[in-house]
Amino acid sequence: MGVSKVAVAAAALMLMVLVIHHPAVEGITCGQVTSSVGQCLGYLKTGGKPVAGCCNGVRGLNSLARTPGDRKQACACLKTIAGAVKGINYGYAAALPGKCGVKIPYPISPNTDCSKVT
Repeated sequence: MGVSKVAVAAAALMLMVLVIHHPAVEGITCGQVTSSVGQCLGYLKTGGKPVAGCCNGVRGLNSLARTPGDRKQACACLKTIAGAVKGINYGYAAALPGKCGVKIPYPISPNTDCSKVT
């Protein structure tokens, strides 16, 4: 039994609709977060003054986090990084945004509840 031309045309049309109306996935990735704060590791471990590249990354990341979803994703990534990198001083991490002239609505810590970030 063969497939009718109408069935093939209907399947092709449905596939085109799915492709055309498939929403693009946008938002911050953990890769972007990691590369943004990568130059901050020295400061996060030893304190002092963050290097210019660190603060540029922190400010850039803050600019990327425009929506609540972006901020929650950035928070989750920072939380993961904070828990995975050994030797981070969480006091230095909490002070980092301020040292770079940025305000974020949550502390950088492995204990942060990112579901509450708005």
